[in-house]
Amino acid sequence: MKKKQNYSRKREAILNAICSTTSHPTAEWVYQKLKPEYPDLSLGTVYRNISQFKNDGTIMSVGTVNGQERFDGNTKPHTHFVCSCCGSVLDIPGKYIEDGVSEKVSGKYNIRVETYEVMFHGICSKCLQRQESL
Repeated sequence: MKKKQNYSRKREAILNAICSTTSHPTAEWVYQKLKPEYPDLSLGTVYRNISQFKNDGTIMSVGTVNGQERFDGNTKPHTHFVCSCCGSVLDIPGKYIEDGVSEKVSGKYNIRVETYEVMFHGICSKCLQRQESL
């Protein structure tokens, strides 16, 4: 039986901070954004709630970029692009893997694929413009 979470303004604020941006924030970013409004907020509280949101499937981890885990409030299937210069994480809409790939991989390697991710890496448009202007 799943333990019901008690309502908490801080918990709701943490989730709203993550879901209200497409910047794929870090826990530190969430903490800095909410600290003025919640002076007694601790970084530990942010990390604990983020961990619970990930476990519940309310948010997802995009992975570690420049040493910090990044999060996404959009849990619908989509792809990400990570800039190797500035570390920005961008949503890439659309489908980039053919239908049936999970079944093909499962059958070929005698495994059960439950999820998969596509991640593009490269240089974002802002960094490309900066490089061109040098």
